[in-house]
Amino acid sequence: MTAVAAVYGGALYDLAVEEGKTEAYLAQLGLFRALWEENPDLSALLSSRAIPRAERLAVLDRCFSGSAEPYLLNWLKILCEKDAIRRLPDCIRQFELRYNADHGIAEVTAVSAVPLKDAQKTALTEKLAAQTGKQPRVTYRTDPAVLGGMRLEMDGTELDGTVRGRLDRIADELKQLTL
Repeated sequence: MTAVAAVYGGALYDLAVEEGKTEAYLAQLGLFRALWEENPDLSALLSSRAIPRAERLAVLDRCFSGSAEPYLLNWLKILCEKDAIRRLPDCIRQFELRYNADHGIAEVTAVSAVPLKDAQKTALTEKLAAQTGKQPRVTYRTDPAVLGGMRLEMDGTELDGTVRGRLDRIADELKQLTL
């Protein structure tokens, strides 16, 4: 995470808390991220120094005036004015991290060889909640290379209970043996 993202994303979060609109801002930031990812030309347009700043700000007004929270629109304009708009995804991520910390949410990625059944997802969510004391927000992925078992990634920590992980650990131990 960049220092720019920490400053601007954190400032927006502080403002959202003060205004009592953290959920509304979070929802709109999700839409901004999707728009940003779906339209790479938008990033190029808004961060281009070849286009006068006033025109870039006018684009933001035309796109979001009346549909975005006024403070959010002004925040986007500040990012554009400070030539930091290309850091928008990182700023949004910083906002999300602060939101999650304040609301006891743990982001978890669960990777398995095959898709989990609903009952397995429910059991995993309940177990994570009990062990962490946080509300887990789980993203599920499949990767046939894990062969079996599950790998969990949470708060920068990886818990590898996959068959592939076990085989790799055994192979490392065998390499370290000297005969």
